[in-house]
Amino acid sequence: MSEAVAAAPKSRSGRTPHGRRKVRSAIAVAALEKFAEQGFEATTVDQIAEAAGVGRRTFFRYFRSKEDVVFPGHDERLAEVVELLEAASADADPLLVLGEAAEFVLGMYLEEPEVSRKRSELTRQVSSLRDKEIASIDRYQRVFARYLRARFADQPDGELHAAVAAAAVVAAHNHVLRQWLRSGGELDARAALRHATGRLRDAISGQWPAGGSDEDSESVVVAAVRTSASAEVVLKQVQEALRGIER
Repeated sequence: MSEAVAAAPKSRSGRTPHGRRKVRSAIAVAALEKFAEQGFEATTVDQIAEAAGVGRRTFFRYFRSKEDVVFPGHDERLAEVVELLEAASADADPLLVLGEAAEFVLGMYLEEPEVSRKRSELTRQVSSLRDKEIASIDRYQRVFARYLRARFADQPDGELHAAVAAAAVVAAHNHVLRQWLRSGGELDARAALRHATGRLRDAISGQWPAGGSDEDSESVVVAAVRTSASAEVVLKQVQEALRGIER
């Protein structure tokens, strides 16, 4: 058992937001260590609690199940993303704001690289965890799209614009995260994400009309791709669609 796992739950710091985050992280580390040691299915909540040095009731104060313990902090981070988007200036480039929000989410993984790598290995092995990961990603995408719908409300096909842009930013985030994990944490993930979202802004916002007549709006082209698509795939499909309308 790591020193961090053994020490964190014994303090009374769980009464503060920082303390609760620390305890939750300690339980997650203990769980991932047990999963790696004896397998996900064979590990019980009681074993995780014992390894983390907390009681069963404390475990369930932080997590609803052992599946939830694999993805600590998502609810809290999602709420913070909502606050970040709501606080954004009305004059700011909405896709730049979304890029900053995606970088904020990325930071959750970068803050605990070893935990992130163990989590990634585990989700590749356990289908129920992959499903849960996809559901978590979808929640961020829906928050992003809701923000963009409000910003694009007066634009032709504003709702479509919001849906496509939100999916593209999420795809860019996931692409960079996978690259960072494969690099063993060596990749400058923040710089890579800024580059990817910058390319998306060039490909999407530069070609989408901000207003105009119905005749202008008829030239809008939307390329819809799966959420799991990489940033390169998103860019390629958008660019091919735009080349098609120019012919």
